Amino acid sequence: MGQEASTESFDPSIPPRKLAGRNLAAIAEYIKKCEKVVFMVGAGISTAAGIPDFRSPETGLYSNLARLELPRPEAVFDICYFREDPRPFYALAQELWPGKYKPTLTHIFMRMFSTHSKLLRVFTQNIDTLELAAGIPREQIVFAHGSFAGQHCIECKKEYDRVELEDHVRKAEPAFCECGGLVKPDITFFGEALPAEFHESLDLVEEADLVVVMGSSLSVYPFAALPQRVLDDTPRLLINMEKVGEIGSRREDVVWLGECDDGVRELAENLGWWEEMEAIWKESRGDMDLAEPVLNDDTLEDEVNRLTKQVADVLNVADEHNKRVLTKLQQEQKKAEEKKEVAEEKVEAEVEEKRD
Repeated sequence: MGQEASTESFDPSIPPRKLAGRNLAAIAEYIKKCEKVVFMVGAGISTAAGIPDFRSPETGLYSNLARLELPRPEAVFDICYFREDPRPFYALAQELWPGKYKPTLTHIFMRMFSTHSKLLRVFTQNIDTLELAAGIPREQIVFAHGSFAGQHCIECKKEYDRVELEDHVRKAEPAFCECGGLVKPDITFFGEALPAEFHESLDLVEEADLVVVMGSSLSVYPFAALPQRVLDDTPRLLINMEKVGEIGSRREDVVWLGECDDGVRELAENLGWWEEMEAIWKESRGDMDLAEPVLNDDTLEDEVNRLTKQVADVLNVADEHNKRVLTKLQQEQKKAEEKKEVAEEKVEAEVEEKRD
């Protein structure tokens, strides 16, 4: 079980104005009156699905990638490095492609707010699209760092066929657009601007009557600054393994420390949503045993090691094989450029024919 905690930056003896107390029971009572709830979530809500987070010291994916021959661990998601060698990213994407992982209780809990007409928006740092898999409508989700939900050429920005990209990802072979540019999922890489929808949705934070932050270290900006945009008298709830940011410094803040799934289950029970939520969760997991934990420390470590090995295998191929692979990439790009030239010549010929 988790525990409620408060900050020492204000007098905890002063009761909140809008809540009956600083605990989940009081939050549940308050939720019953809410109509515009905003969630801000990070990797911690997906680790229970078996997806390792990237930033945890020693156990995170970046920490493990640090031992490989990369300019830096984050290079796999760096747009400049991707242009030079897209293979490490494609090797990682092969394992992270949507469909392998199932939504967690926390994802289903957020869906319940949409079902009960209480959800204003979910701001997510995650690229796994488990929010969509849980049944949350796309228009109620802001993928702050992009996602696997779309795919485009990094040069001409043309949309690429999803089935074709999935085939390339399954083979860990980079895809090229007709213009010769590389194709990647719509994940925001280092060196790229955040999606427009993120900036366009910022004002919604100030409309919220409750903000719930879950599973985030709040260490990556500008996402990390989102909780500070919440109006001073709007309750904020943090469900996390540790206190982060400045949540807990306001009179209307509630901090609950523990696993996200444990926290939302307690909330769901207080709201009278648990039976409905459990049924949806069971349906989303299919044949998976509800009593069997999806994740423990050993399986998470195995998953991190497996993902790291996928990238390592690409980086550690023999020199001759490496040259052949890079040559093939260059040939694929040349074919795409030639195809583009043929198409342009055809258009020019049609234009000339019309003039005549």
